[in-house]
Amino acid sequence: MNIVVCVLTAVAAYLLGSIPTGFLVGKAKGIDVRKVGSGNIGATNAFRILGKGPGIFVLVADGLKGWFAVAHVPGLVHRFYDAGVWDAQTLQWLKIIASISVFLGHTYTCWLKFKGGKGIATSAGILAALVPIAMIVSLSTWIIVCVLTRYVSLASIAASLILPFAVWAVPDYGWNLVLLTAIMATLAIYKHKGNITRLMNGTESRLGRKKVPPPTGATL
Repeated sequence: MNIVVCVLTAVAAYLLGSIPTGFLVGKAKGIDVRKVGSGNIGATNAFRILGKGPGIFVLVADGLKGWFAVAHVPGLVHRFYDAGVWDAQTLQWLKIIASISVFLGHTYTCWLKFKGGKGIATSAGILAALVPIAMIVSLSTWIIVCVLTRYVSLASIAASLILPFAVWAVPDYGWNLVLLTAIMATLAIYKHKGNITRLMNGTESRLGRKKVPPPTGATL
């Protein structure tokens, strides 16, 4: 596999993932989402702080980042950098490289001192392009847990935990994808460490609570 193609795929996917959608939408409304609510730039905090419309936009945009990186970045690299004919195995490995890179770009964006979102929406986009059957299982888990508990964070943790097992249950996906999704799940759960603490202390916010008004000094 051509090393230049691997590097170009990784860099392009990382830069795509690093676009801090929630931060930019908040900034357009005069709010620094890092200073209010949970302090996270992801869709959940955007819903809570910015409202339903901006929250949906952030959710969809973050998901599309993951989907586009996996579904199209390797192909675009191939188009603009002639690396010969790719077989199915090469394409799958490049999609895995794109998956890891766009996920890291979102969770550790270079534009915000390597502090980003928790990667749930971006992971959903990645999975939709890479392992759609497992994504449906993981998404179903998220919906069930969220409806039953109204904790978005708990639903995200549960969906992350079930993901690699869902991939393992589909023989066509292979062990490389099981390993990839296990790494993604571990990173996603790690990014929820603050939520885990609040869940254990009984202070985690539930879905449906009123929007928290930005404190003085949150306006950019």
